[in-house]
Amino acid sequence: MITGVVNPHREATIRLPVRSAGGQEQEIEVILDTGFSGSRTLPPSVITTLGLPFRSRGRAVLADGSETEFDIHAATIVWDAVPRNILVEAADTDPLVGMGLLYGHEIHIQAVDGGPVTIQRLTS
Repeated sequence: MITGVVNPHREATIRLPVRSAGGQEQEIEVILDTGFSGSRTLPPSVITTLGLPFRSRGRAVLADGSETEFDIHAATIVWDAVPRNILVEAADTDPLVGMGLLYGHEIHIQAVDGGPVTIQRLTS
């Protein structure tokens, strides 16, 4: 189970470890975004600090209908205590976790300041 908290900005957040290219882990607070179909975003500065390898370029349509291009990097995260290789989208925004990681999990949020956030794998 993954746990987090609702912050004062009314965002459901969790702390998620990301492994650098050298194998060091850095825990980063991320916002759960069910409107984002990808797995994870990180600011380019964090991607550079972690030395995450470039994989490709991507294109997305934003909520306002505009299109944007972004770099995609490889990363290893620790998701529910298990290392997992994923692709990370570079975005000049707060770090996000999207439905690409949340799929197959149940999310509980007590939507009040400081409310608990829990993510648990669904059993088949």
